[in-house]
Amino acid sequence: MLELGTTRFRVERIVSSLVTNRIALSIGLLGLCAAYLQSGIDKLLDFASAIAETERLGLAPAIPIAVATIFTQLTASALILSGFYRWFGALWLAGFTFIVTFVAFRFWNFAQPDRFYIENSFFEHLGLIGGFILVAFYDLKNRTDRQ
Repeated sequence: MLELGTTRFRVERIVSSLVTNRIALSIGLLGLCAAYLQSGIDKLLDFASAIAETERLGLAPAIPIAVATIFTQLTASALILSGFYRWFGALWLAGFTFIVTFVAFRFWNFAQPDRFYIENSFFEHLGLIGGFILVAFYDLKNRTDRQ
C-alpha cells in the first residue's frame, strides 16, 4: 500500500514535469498575450475602426493614440513571446492594461445590467495585470539567479 506522502510526491513530480517545460511556458505566454495580439492585428487591418474606438472612449488625438495602441499591443507581445526583454514587455503591457482598464471599463458609471459585464471585464483586466507582473518577476528573478 502506498503512503499518502509518496503518492503526493509522485503526483507533484508528474504535474511539475508537465507544466515546467518550454512548451507549457510558450502556451501560457501565448494565452496571456492572445487578446493583445488579436486586438492589435484587428486594429491594424481595420484602422478606421481603431480610430472610432479611440474616439468612442473620448481620447484625442485619436490617430496617434490608435497607432500607439497597436504598436504597444504587438511589440510588447512580441517581446514577451520571444523572451527578448520579456520583463520589459510584460511591464509595458501591465501598465498599458492598467490605463486601459480605468479608461474603458468604468463600471461605476453604469447601471445594471450593463454594469455587471463591464465590472467583470474590469476585474478580469486586473487579473491580466497580475499575470504580466508575475511574468516580469520570474523573468527578472531567473536572470538574477543565473548570474
